[in-house]
Amino acid sequence: MAKMKDLGTILFLLSVCWSCSSGERSQDFMLLAGPLTNQFIKDLKTNPFASQSLLLGALDADDIFDCRERLPAQARDYFQYLQSRGVTHFKVSLSWFNILPTGESSQPHEDTVACYRNLVKELTESGIQPLLELHRSALPEGLRSRYGGWENPVIGQVFRDYAGFIFTKFGDLVNSYITFTHLHELRGSSQFQHAFQSHVDVYKLYHHMFKDGRVSLGMRANDVTSLSQTEPMYMEYVDFLAVHMEYDCTVKTSLMETVTEMQMTNGQRYILMYQMNTKNCADRNIQPLFSVLEALRNTDIHLMGCDITELLGKLDQGDASVQTADTKADGEEQSTSALSYQKVWEKFRTQSPAERDLFLNGSFPDGFQWAASTESFKVEGGWTVHGKGETIWDRFGHEGKVFDNQTADLACDSYHKMDYDVYLLRGMLSPNYQFSISWARIFPTGQKESLLEQGALYYEKLIDTLLQSGIEPTVTLNHWDLPQALQDHGGWTNTSIVEAFKEFADFCFSRYGHKVKTWNTFGSPWVVSNFGYGTGEHPPGIKDPSVASYQVTHNIIKAHAEAWHVFNDKYRKNQGGKVGIALNSDWAEPNSDSPQDIEAAERYLSFMLGWFAHPIFVNGDYPALLKKQIELKKTECGEDLAVLPVFTEEEKKMIKGTADFFGLNHHTSRLISESRGSCNPGPDSVGDFQSHIDPTWPTTASSQIQSVPWGLRRLLNYIATEYTSVTNVPIYITGIGMPTEYSSDVLNDTQRIGFLKSYINEAMKAIQLDSVAIQRFTVQSLLDGFEGPQGYSQRFGLHFVNFENSDTPRTPKSSAYFYTQVIERNGFEDKKPTSFRRISGKTKQDSKLPTLPPSEVPSRSKVVWEKFSHQSKFQTKFYHYGTFPDDFQWGVSSSSYQVEGGWDADGKGPSMWDTFTHTPGTVLNGDTGDVACDSYNRFEEDLYMLRALKVKAYRLSLSWPRLFPNGYRASLNMKGVDYYNRLIDGLIAYNITPMVTLYHWDLPQTLQDINGWDNVDMIDIFNDYCDFCFQTFGDRVKFWMTFNEPYAIAWVGYGLGELPPNVKSPGDAPYRVAHNLLKAHAKAYHTYDEKYRKTQQGLVSISVSSEWFEPLDVNIPREVAAADRALQFQLGWFAHPIFKNGDYPDAMKWQVGNKSELQGLAESRLPTFTEEEKAYIHGTADVFCLNSYTTRMARHVIPRLSTQSYEYDQDLTVQDVSDSHATAKKELRAAAWGLRRLLNWIKEEYGNPEIYITENGVSTDTSKTVDDPDRIFFLKTYIDEALKAHNLDEVRLKGYTAWSLLDSFEWLSGYSVGFGLHHIDFTHPDRPRTPKRSAHLYHQIIRQNGFPLPVEEEPIYGHFPEGFVWSVATASYQIEGAWRADGKGLSIWDAFTHTAFRIANYDTGDIACDSYNKISEDVEMLKKLRVNHYRFSVSWPRILPDGTTRQINQAGLNHYHRLVDALLAANIKPQVTLYHWDLPQALQNVGGWENDTIIERFRDYADVVFSNLGDKVKFWITINEPYNVANIGHGYGTAAPGISSRPGTAPYIVGHNLIKAHAEAWHLYNDKYRAKQGGIVGITINSDWAEPRNPYKQEDIDAARRFLEFQIGWFAHPVFNGDYSDLMKNRIRERSLAGGRPISRLPEFTPEEVKRIKGTHDYFGFNHYTTILASNLDFKNLQLYDGDRGVGTIYDRTWLNSGSTWLKVTPPGFRKILNFIKNEYGSPPIYITENGISERGDMDLNDVHRIHYYESYLNQALKAYLIDGVDIRGYTAWTLMDNLEWAAGFDEKFGFFYVNHSDPSLPRIPKKSVTYYATMINCNGFPDPLQGPHECQTLEPEGTESPPGPPPYPEVVNFLGLEVSPPDAEVALYVLFSLTIAGVIAAALITYQFIRVKKKSKCPKEEHISLEKKF
Repeated sequence: MAKMKDLGTILFLLSVCWSCSSGERSQDFMLLAGPLTNQFIKDLKTNPFASQSLLLGALDADDIFDCRERLPAQARDYFQYLQSRGVTHFKVSLSWFNILPTGESSQPHEDTVACYRNLVKELTESGIQPLLELHRSALPEGLRSRYGGWENPVIGQVFRDYAGFIFTKFGDLVNSYITFTHLHELRGSSQFQHAFQSHVDVYKLYHHMFKDGRVSLGMRANDVTSLSQTEPMYMEYVDFLAVHMEYDCTVKTSLMETVTEMQMTNGQRYILMYQMNTKNCADRNIQPLFSVLEALRNTDIHLMGCDITELLGKLDQGDASVQTADTKADGEEQSTSALSYQKVWEKFRTQSPAERDLFLNGSFPDGFQWAASTESFKVEGGWTVHGKGETIWDRFGHEGKVFDNQTADLACDSYHKMDYDVYLLRGMLSPNYQFSISWARIFPTGQKESLLEQGALYYEKLIDTLLQSGIEPTVTLNHWDLPQALQDHGGWTNTSIVEAFKEFADFCFSRYGHKVKTWNTFGSPWVVSNFGYGTGEHPPGIKDPSVASYQVTHNIIKAHAEAWHVFNDKYRKNQGGKVGIALNSDWAEPNSDSPQDIEAAERYLSFMLGWFAHPIFVNGDYPALLKKQIELKKTECGEDLAVLPVFTEEEKKMIKGTADFFGLNHHTSRLISESRGSCNPGPDSVGDFQSHIDPTWPTTASSQIQSVPWGLRRLLNYIATEYTSVTNVPIYITGIGMPTEYSSDVLNDTQRIGFLKSYINEAMKAIQLDSVAIQRFTVQSLLDGFEGPQGYSQRFGLHFVNFENSDTPRTPKSSAYFYTQVIERNGFEDKKPTSFRRISGKTKQDSKLPTLPPSEVPSRSKVVWEKFSHQSKFQTKFYHYGTFPDDFQWGVSSSSYQVEGGWDADGKGPSMWDTFTHTPGTVLNGDTGDVACDSYNRFEEDLYMLRALKVKAYRLSLSWPRLFPNGYRASLNMKGVDYYNRLIDGLIAYNITPMVTLYHWDLPQTLQDINGWDNVDMIDIFNDYCDFCFQTFGDRVKFWMTFNEPYAIAWVGYGLGELPPNVKSPGDAPYRVAHNLLKAHAKAYHTYDEKYRKTQQGLVSISVSSEWFEPLDVNIPREVAAADRALQFQLGWFAHPIFKNGDYPDAMKWQVGNKSELQGLAESRLPTFTEEEKAYIHGTADVFCLNSYTTRMARHVIPRLSTQSYEYDQDLTVQDVSDSHATAKKELRAAAWGLRRLLNWIKEEYGNPEIYITENGVSTDTSKTVDDPDRIFFLKTYIDEALKAHNLDEVRLKGYTAWSLLDSFEWLSGYSVGFGLHHIDFTHPDRPRTPKRSAHLYHQIIRQNGFPLPVEEEPIYGHFPEGFVWSVATASYQIEGAWRADGKGLSIWDAFTHTAFRIANYDTGDIACDSYNKISEDVEMLKKLRVNHYRFSVSWPRILPDGTTRQINQAGLNHYHRLVDALLAANIKPQVTLYHWDLPQALQNVGGWENDTIIERFRDYADVVFSNLGDKVKFWITINEPYNVANIGHGYGTAAPGISSRPGTAPYIVGHNLIKAHAEAWHLYNDKYRAKQGGIVGITINSDWAEPRNPYKQEDIDAARRFLEFQIGWFAHPVFNGDYSDLMKNRIRERSLAGGRPISRLPEFTPEEVKRIKGTHDYFGFNHYTTILASNLDFKNLQLYDGDRGVGTIYDRTWLNSGSTWLKVTPPGFRKILNFIKNEYGSPPIYITENGISERGDMDLNDVHRIHYYESYLNQALKAYLIDGVDIRGYTAWTLMDNLEWAAGFDEKFGFFYVNHSDPSLPRIPKKSVTYYATMINCNGFPDPLQGPHECQTLEPEGTESPPGPPPYPEVVNFLGLEVSPPDAEVALYVLFSLTIAGVIAAALITYQFIRVKKKSKCPKEEHISLEKKF
């Protein structure tokens, strides 16, 4: 080619110029290229043109080829090409770490060394000399972790050893070396000096070893000059100067001047322009070249060569793709559509159908890229979520233009389910995923000014999630879903859209380009032009085929070109990557051999494909054939049937060549015939062609798509001939697929399999037979989705999406498994037998476990109960964040009978479970394991799920009767062996460790016929079976378990007789069976140990099972002994002989022996082991394998003696623990805390062995399919308890295996319950597997290796604003008492508490805390807290006894005057609530809040209070928590006034009046008092935060939003916006009308009322305590508040409890709801007016749970203030002292001060939290502990007088549960207070020290419940 000739000439000129200047050494002149890059290696494998181009330099060090994969054969072609162009030397960059992974030259990675030697040989044999680069600069990460950096002097010797190794290995082939290529990258003089000294040492070493050769190092030009001046001696240790040079085209740098200066400072030393970079140079700019030639011509300069990589690479690459301008020009002259089409037609026309359809077996080239695709509007849903803009497809669907009025509003809900989609991609082995970005999700209006950050973050998260799973993202910038705002201005017909798209593309490249390396600008733009603006079948529905469709194409092409240039000019150099366009096209086959039909077919392709492709790939303009045909029709018809816009010359230049690959979307072919004479608009008429469908072509669900696979090959040949031959770019098939109908069989899509198989095969033919450069194949689509006008009636997906289920679950179809197989094989060649390298197991450290003394009775392991059973619930449940070690083994499990099926397939013999289940009435519903999950035939589908989970291990069991049908080796069934070989090989191929159980209960029936495990012959029979398995599979299986749960075999099978073999002999058979099982296990273990361990190096154990047993009362020794005995009888029965001393636990021997004697037996029913047997059994396990599911409580009993039973031998009974959670298996309740204790017990009892949890899981019933919150909670809690055991208790836990991979046959329960992470539809013959939500959680746990501290939980340090309001709150009825004193009237709470069954313990507020009489004591408490404000409420009936101003009770007013004065005297400002629920009963008697006259009554009451107290009170709250008044008091009726008879109307009427009453009070103050009193007035609204129960589910996300709208929004929306929210109004109206009412049950505000209510706030008063999980719940037609809201609520079990069932500790929700208020209500000033936590039960003044609560919640508030900019002005804790907590009475205690109600004087005793809160206030936030203890953390004593002394002491008082004398109690109290102060100081100091040293310890060893570890 002409351009290549030019390059050769330039290279020749370079060499000649140097030869002229330095003739005597011209043979040494270097024209230097390289090094190789990973991307170039990939291109070499897939692009035949790549070897004929110069490669651009590596963008970064990570891109340099490092011999991790072998050098492709095409490399030699490339090197020979370089040599033919004049290249003499080539850089070979070595990877120090890859060559010497350990840093030791004695331990090289031989494959890497061999790879580099091969590379060097290829160069030398091609006539090019290698220049070996030893290292770049910084130390490799693998060595840095061991040695640090270059500042470590030891590294010098390590590098010297490495260099010596290289010289030895490569010295025969190489004589030129660079030690460091980028020495200047090292930061700091120490690093630089040590590295340079290392170079000197290596230089000396080389010249000691070799006489000839050269060594240098790479430096920048200015470094050479400065080093020569400062350290001239160093320059003696380089044989030439290897210099980094830079040419800046903007300043026209003179290279000659730079080189001359170096020459002057370095004498006659030769200079190599080692790396030549250009800066600010346009492509094809030859200034740098001329500058180099100028330097070469100077005979005074000793240049020995130059780097040509960047100097000439860009010239070779043209516009940064592999095309060149000259090549394009040459091709343009030759390329005409007719020639191209004719060539392809002639090539294939003579093929017979048999030849055409012949299937080609084979593989695609190495590095071929496989992908699956989706498009945003088809899958994402979330159409308005987070402010996304409307698209034209949203509008189209909402206008009813889609099949069955369907919309894309939800679609697949991929906006929330990206994890679900990536899960499928992992399982499918898809290395690439092509998706499109929704323009309107990022720019809602289409313009950059409307940037929506949350939309941008969605794609960022998707890309990150893909990359974390090793999946490369391919991004399409626009696939049809134009923002409607742009369409409103003409859309693609408006030329301004070109600039808008350019800006959108620029944003995407900038935001995602460092991670995304393949871009499509558009997907199938022809569809937009033709169907969107031509026929109007697609949105925007414009029917203008003559003008609009052509204008649209014109603008799309220009938009594409602009985007390409943005990438090319701004991002390509730094990001790498490729930008192309995905064009759709049919193949056009002539309907006959006539020239007319052939020409018509050419025109068809020109109008469809050439319309877009020709401008981009050929010459920047439309095809001549297209233009000619349009003009012809204009002449023929006398009018413009098509108005084709014209590109200017500048536009043509801009458009030409703007693609780095040719993207092709293809589905079908057409038969084309000539059809002339029509003058109608449209491509068929204008093009004079007509399309037809061959009736023999197989049809699909779409009438537009037929299966014509051979058309793909022809189309690919046409594209290669017509387009890519011009540009030399590869073809990416960016979408091929077919639709099926939504019918009954949506999973077994054999038609799609046939379609894909044939189309993929045609692509392979094009590559292998036609040499077409195809690099990628993409299947459309990953998922069923919204398919445009067809809605969901047509399904393109490899995965079925059930759109009728709100979870939109994804289930792989048969085609997904087929495509996986194609990817796995890289085509269609049968997989070769897997050849595995030797798989090393874990070498057993010691051949024998140490002998441990027998367990005592009870065992010493009782320390576990002593350690844990006294923990508080807070300590027990406190969630531990942390991770497991990197080598922790995450697994999942199954067992043969439960999953395999194939019960009699391929020669399998019957098991006793087959016999059992075939007996009627034995299993629920008559279920059997005959088919089960059909894993025998579908193990590849199981592998799919395992890959998606990314587990490290899979525990499976071997079916004994499948291998030995009659139980004996002589009956060996090779088909069974083949099955397990395939399964094991499949696991190992994906780095999944097989954990194999030899016996999981399915005994061959023939062996049961000889009494099974009650026959001692079974020991030898089992050993022979094990021997065969070890021999056959042990080369790959390194983890064996002999038996699963021998306890169940012995007791449930032979004692209870519930499981096969159904022997009911509870007194003796279980003991005999267990005896045989132990001996059988031991024999199998010794067989492995003696015959196989040395060669196979595996582990052998037994999987024992146990519950945890908690004693009924840990303080009673015999109850502890009972719990210990329960463990010994269940776990110790098998573990004690193996792990202790070869014998049963003494507790067992003692109990059974004594019982036997009492029963008159001559000997114990428990068999005995001989001493030899004990020695033989002891130590026969390499690790401890544990199955555990639940926790029980053990209680000592004496059962009847007459019945001989293993159960009665134990003298105990068990029951469920109180705080366990029900599961679908009633005997397996969830109580996670027991797992930690069980692991600790094993540690203590068995000498701290290595433990693997081999089963742990939870059952759910069949109604729970894919959304399984119970399993979510189970995994989060149980795994966290395991993490605590590992991190805090130093239990040697090595792995966790979840039960189970799949729902399966669950023994007696059949298929009525499921334990699986994947749902199986057992009613479907294909047994489809669908991932549950728990599978995604478990993958996340595995990926994070535990539970690292979430970002939202990380503490922040800082301070609240100056003047921050710190307060504490109470309410009048809860504390005042004096219910009838001094003229107070009755309140509704007086009446309510005096009504039977309303209040817990019949408590009342008659006395409460007696605060009416204890003002001074209350103020003293406030002073101790150091608050600057105090929030209290005024009792309405205390001031206005009948609620009206007819009688004002001055005594009541005087009480509040005294209180306010006392506060002000203590410098505490009052915050007064006018109404905190205690309505005068007199007003309730006339309707209360349901009577709108109360509005005026409340206004009058407020007027009295404002006028009397307003001169001293500046902070007013009108109403506290109107939600509770309205709904709890008048809907549920659980609060006063206790009305529940009108739940559909009363709450809304009450709420309406509360809002209006508040507004009137606000206006009263505003109009009458504000000017003179200067206070502020607001309302306090309460709300929980709501998280969606399932965050992947739009329905639950909507429910969470509704929860907030109906709670906080009910009152905040009117106050801040004037009216109820539209959501609330619409839902209540719709449900009211549906319930038969004529109007809404929600009252309406008049326009005047809206105006009066809006803005009645000076701040936002907010009470918050907790968070709930919300889900959609249909209440049917129930007309009540909950039904209107439509929300179900639950709590996450990981959340800490409180003393209130409704209050869980969830700090992050606090920050979120504060942000919600900010964003929803215009960023008002917020005063948090209540926040706190309760406790129940015995009082513990050390209330660490309350400290934790305040610490966590306040820190979240600080984040909201400092990070989020929430305007928080104050914080009020609830509450000052324990008081009457409404219906809970005095049971729930929220206070800082404990009030002892058993003492008539009601003393207030401070809890530890008092000091904490006072310190927080004193510091005004969180001082940074890294700054050391802060002075604010030391509290000075209060300088005030003590309150009046109490009455004379009684003789004895109760203090902290002890009866002591009053003086002693007083002393103890002061001591306690002093210790508290000291404790705070000590805690601060410890915190400071802890933070300083915490980096030294990876895992904390103590459990700091006080949470100093966090703050």
